[in-house]
Amino acid sequence: MTFLIQALVAGLLLGGVYALVAVGLNIIFGVVKITNFAHGELVMIAMYFTWFLYTSWSVNPYVSLLIVTPIMFISGVLLQKFILEPMQESSANMKIFVTLGLSVFLQNFALFLFGGQFRTVTVGWAEQSISVGGVSATYGRVIAFVVAILLVVALFWMMKRTMLGKALGAIAEDRDTARMLGIPVKRYYMIAMGLGAALTGIAGVLIIPFQAAYPLVGAHYTLMAFVVVVLGGLGNMTGALIGGLFLGVIETLTGTYIDPALQQVAVFAVFIVVLIVRPQGIFGGSARNAEVGLK
Repeated sequence: MTFLIQALVAGLLLGGVYALVAVGLNIIFGVVKITNFAHGELVMIAMYFTWFLYTSWSVNPYVSLLIVTPIMFISGVLLQKFILEPMQESSANMKIFVTLGLSVFLQNFALFLFGGQFRTVTVGWAEQSISVGGVSATYGRVIAFVVAILLVVALFWMMKRTMLGKALGAIAEDRDTARMLGIPVKRYYMIAMGLGAALTGIAGVLIIPFQAAYPLVGAHYTLMAFVVVVLGGLGNMTGALIGGLFLGVIETLTGTYIDPALQQVAVFAVFIVVLIVRPQGIFGGSARNAEVGLK
């Protein structure tokens, strides 16, 4: 029983990070209506940036949050302004091709700059374990989980209680009506993309103490984020949180009790079953609710 609880705890800690990345993807999809296949590569960029700050100037990864997060926010704004905005009215397929191309470009650019070696950041105290009732976890993973959950809750509050959140929700529901009401839609598109990129930046910083950076690491987080988003329902932030935790548990239990090589097989098996049984996602509602999202 202790072994099972240990696996469940490890899965939940991993799922919190997946949820944070997926919520950022959900914000982008819900507001900007773009399926961003380069989302995981933003996590990869943040990981490399954190590694660079650590190796070049000995900046503690958790301190680098104060540097990486605003830079990733600005990167998201620039990405929307100069790459995505010009094809905002294009077809969904065109948007997919553009973000896929951006993903391949970023992977190869990272390979060119840093090579294919795994880049790690060692934080001594973050690798130490905390044990409660025979169940242990490293401080780094616990911090990543706690920060991820707090950020997701803060986003829930922002979307419900602030003018920024209400404006983003209005655009997600009906951008034409929002524009007629005087909401600067293009400006809020950039804010939404910046928020999504900032969340990937925070996730990248939080996971670098226990996950090595390499050029293809972003592909894994893109896949996991899309599975979480589809499981929870497109545009549904609550579903993304619960879906992320559920996905982390499934992946960890498969690696613990079956075979680590079959972790992604189990994840996508669940994904396919959900698509067959409930195509709108476990927590998905009507098409309108999926468009509004962030509920």
